[in-house]
Amino acid sequence: MKGRLIAVVLTALLPAVAMLGYNEFLSRQQRRLEIHRVAAQTTRQTASEVEHILDGTRNLLAAVSVIPAVVDEGGQPCIDGLKRIVDRMASINSVIVLDTNGKLVCDSNGREKGTDFSDRPYFAAARAGGAFAVGGYTISRPSGLKVLPVAIAMEKDGVLRGFIVAGIRLDWLQGRIEERGLLPGGTVTIADRDGIILVRNPHPEAFVGTRLIDDSMPLVRERSAGTREMTGRDGVARIIGYEPALSDAMPLFVAAGIAKEEGFASIDQASIAGVAIIAVGALLAIAAALLVGNRFLIRPIAQIVDTLERWRAGDETARTRLRGRHGEIGLVGATIDSMLEELDERRRVAAAAETARNLLVRELSHRVKNTFSVVQAIARQTFGRRDAAEYESFSQRLGALAGAYDILVSGQWQSGDIREVVVRALRPHRNDNDDHIALHGDPCRLPAQAVLSLSLVVHELATNATKYGALSHPDGRIDVTWRHDGAGVAFSWIEHCGKPLTSPARQGFGSRLIRSAFPGEYAPEAKSVFEPTGLVFTLHFRLDVAE
Repeated sequence: MKGRLIAVVLTALLPAVAMLGYNEFLSRQQRRLEIHRVAAQTTRQTASEVEHILDGTRNLLAAVSVIPAVVDEGGQPCIDGLKRIVDRMASINSVIVLDTNGKLVCDSNGREKGTDFSDRPYFAAARAGGAFAVGGYTISRPSGLKVLPVAIAMEKDGVLRGFIVAGIRLDWLQGRIEERGLLPGGTVTIADRDGIILVRNPHPEAFVGTRLIDDSMPLVRERSAGTREMTGRDGVARIIGYEPALSDAMPLFVAAGIAKEEGFASIDQASIAGVAIIAVGALLAIAAALLVGNRFLIRPIAQIVDTLERWRAGDETARTRLRGRHGEIGLVGATIDSMLEELDERRRVAAAAETARNLLVRELSHRVKNTFSVVQAIARQTFGRRDAAEYESFSQRLGALAGAYDILVSGQWQSGDIREVVVRALRPHRNDNDDHIALHGDPCRLPAQAVLSLSLVVHELATNATKYGALSHPDGRIDVTWRHDGAGVAFSWIEHCGKPLTSPARQGFGSRLIRSAFPGEYAPEAKSVFEPTGLVFTLHFRLDVAE
């Protein structure tokens, strides 16, 4: 019962568990979309700031390209002019002027004129494009600082005069990106077209100057911006937004990531709280169910079962003593108590009726025996001495009938055992230790009419055996057998006379009585065969007869 109560409670909690699971799934889907959106938005904002920085640097270089000291004079005036610009610009490491062949014309750091920069990728890109060009990750030769070189063509009167190159300091760019801040578990990465990391927030010292992981390299050349879920070099699973290096205007790769663990932390906490609440609720519900079930179900049911077992064992005073305070089970117990009271009352009434009936049966039996005595007295006076033999035969038949009635009286006038019927009918013809008559058969109850009829048949067979058959010879014996064959009783009487026996010349009254003792509804089938060794009598009659 306790297991069933727990099962009911858990079943009742299934909708709550299903709702929690559905909300968990829906919340995670919505949160995933939100993180993708935030990652893409953060990437776009960072890319816009980088574009703004590059655009500002381009404007700066464009302004420098029209300064006469830079374009026409060169020499120390050019160096001084460039140095003043660099001193005012914290983002710029140096500014140099190159001729059309990549030879140094002047440098804000005062390097020797004629130094060859034609091998630098940004120079090749600027000369090929003739416009603004952005290089890749570079370590400045004079200062050793990490810079991002940018170059712009310098023209006068439509004629290309050279190129102006500036190095954007990556530590300054790192600071600008860090000023923007990060979401919990977030990252921002800026890389050049070759996938070399220029800026990384956080932990720039571990990433700047290294190449992007292989999974990220295809994103550098993607055709459009997007988001993706991947695991970084630090082993953290993130949702990243990315802006590929699409054009000369934005030749850098920008990516912003949000750690999934951090992004889903609030949902995980809510899920844990929900599971904890359901678990606590389940425990409280189970405890309440067991408490209430034990009080209103288990104990009352056990009390009802115990009461019924005691009552069935004979304790007539057993009662559940349950009332309405035990709920519906209490009403059942009260109903059972009322039923037991009524059964006890019926039992008392039936016992009183049984006592009265037994008294009436004994009185009827007494009167029947008195009637038999009167009949015997009348028969004695009627037959007189001249018919003494006939009187004796009649008296014995009457005694057999009286013995059959005794069996019925002991069986409440309903039935009698076949062995007792045979034994009582044979009592006048055998002693207690007489082995001349052997009885064989299993117990079998006969209806009242069959008791009377079989008693008369056995008496007549025994009387004839005493006069003419097996019981008239010292060595004679009789085998009496019966068998219940399902449809009725098969009865046989087999005599072994110990001397030759001849068939009687005529059929006497006893023989006719044997054949007509059973009423027709019993479908009696009797057969007598006089063998040289003695009589063989068989009888079959039905038992399924309505009395």
